[in-house]
Amino acid sequence: MLYLLSFETEMKNLKKHWGISSNFQFVIIFVVFAINGSLSAKISGFAMNYFGINNGNTHWVPYYLILILLVLPLYPFMLMFFGYLFGQSKFFFPFSKKMLKSMGLGFFFKEEKK
Repeated sequence: MLYLLSFETEMKNLKKHWGISSNFQFVIIFVVFAINGSLSAKISGFAMNYFGINNGNTHWVPYYLILILLVLPLYPFMLMFFGYLFGQSKFFFPFSKKMLKSMGLGFFFKEEKK
């Protein structure tokens, strides 16, 4: 019983932190994260196969480094796209912008003058 109360409290805190109001939005956001993570890794894998890089001809260290380098820049753009498709762009656009800026790719967005 205590676990359920703790879980409910954590859900409320996360919803407050993310600025969302309903459990439905919460579920949609998790669905977008799940789709985006799986699809960005799959697309990166296809890109690596296109360039002839696979587990059979590449040592595992450079293989996974290249895979990560392909996934990281692709992920935030796809996150914005799927967030828009699922009607959660208000949540995902700032999230993705922050992620891109932390990767040094903030030049894609104009600086807001104060």
